[in-house]
Amino acid sequence: MATTNLTAEQFESTITKDGIVLLDFWAAWCGPCKAFGPVFEKASEQHPDITFAKIDTEAEPGLSGALGIRSIPTLMVFRDGIRVFSQAGALPGHVLEDLIGQVKELDMDEVRAQVAAQA
Repeated sequence: MATTNLTAEQFESTITKDGIVLLDFWAAWCGPCKAFGPVFEKASEQHPDITFAKIDTEAEPGLSGALGIRSIPTLMVFRDGIRVFSQAGALPGHVLEDLIGQVKELDMDEVRAQVAAQA
């Protein structure tokens, strides 16, 4: 599956579905974003079972602000509607692949228990 462009209107329905969702917050003027783009796209082709979406921070400033995006690129990962990762900075391909592997291996019952304990 290739990457899709995500808007504020689609955000909630995208992140709350079952499975893994990777979000790349970017802007056209951002050099590191341009460097990370092909890495993100390649990972999307290697993992058709995962949703890969890009959010243009210039086109969606309200969404970026609401999520506290202060620097780009920022990668955010949701699994089964729970944010399990968020980090600014471009990742090399092997690091992104390692992260995807870690997210796939998460014990979501344990993650949900931790979220409930924090609430």
